[in-house]
Amino acid sequence: MFNSLKKFASKKVVVTLTAALLTAGLIAGCGSSTGSDSQEKVLKVGAETTFPPFEFTEGDKYVGFDIDLADAVAKKMGYKMEFKSMGFDALIPALQSKDIDMIASGLSATPEREKAVLFSNPYFDKGGFVAIVKKSDTATSMNDLAGKRIVVQIGSVALDVAEKIPNAQIKSVDSNSQLFNELNAGTADAIVLDNAVALYYLKQGADADAKIIGEPVDPEPFVWAFRKDDKQLKEQADKALEELKADGTYDKIYEKWFGAAKK
Repeated sequence: MFNSLKKFASKKVVVTLTAALLTAGLIAGCGSSTGSDSQEKVLKVGAETTFPPFEFTEGDKYVGFDIDLADAVAKKMGYKMEFKSMGFDALIPALQSKDIDMIASGLSATPEREKAVLFSNPYFDKGGFVAIVKKSDTATSMNDLAGKRIVVQIGSVALDVAEKIPNAQIKSVDSNSQLFNELNAGTADAIVLDNAVALYYLKQGADADAKIIGEPVDPEPFVWAFRKDDKQLKEQADKALEELKADGTYDKIYEKWFGAAKK
């Protein structure tokens, strides 16, 4: 009988341990784990990575203002950012199919896009187009560039801006770097380009010989985009952005890519 009791006790312990392990397994399975060894929540962020300094490739890495800021926002929200590069036209479809959770790609809040996505509060309000001239130039605004030789990037909105300058002699080139080559070579009196891109190039050293004149034309702030039914995530991101601005993190990221902000 003693042996029978021992066998019963052993079976009871085994059953109890088995039940406990199953329960633990069920509890673990109910979490928000993104993998077997991680409990981190993931925020999948998408962008089109040929728009420096917002998002571009540097060696084998994706870098830029948008990427740094989205990463800081994700951390503030308690998420780990997972970044995905894709074509600009693929971003909204990827958002809607849940391949990504957030678009951070120099996006403007247009009425057409608003039909498909939910916009955040603006995170970058230094948009618009500016003219850059040699430091020795006496021009102070685009109004002073009438009849001058102006170079823009082919296919950019900057062409529309330049065409509004009376009697401007306009030339188009393939890249933003070529704009500065034209200005430095003296084959252009001014170049017109996106303000944010201009700030980036000036920070990289172009400010030694060049300067921005006047205020940005047609400024449009940049926003993040979320799925229509992700209002809570959008509100979390807005709150995180406010906190990053309040604690100075936003200014540090801005200065890294554009130089110190004008107060």
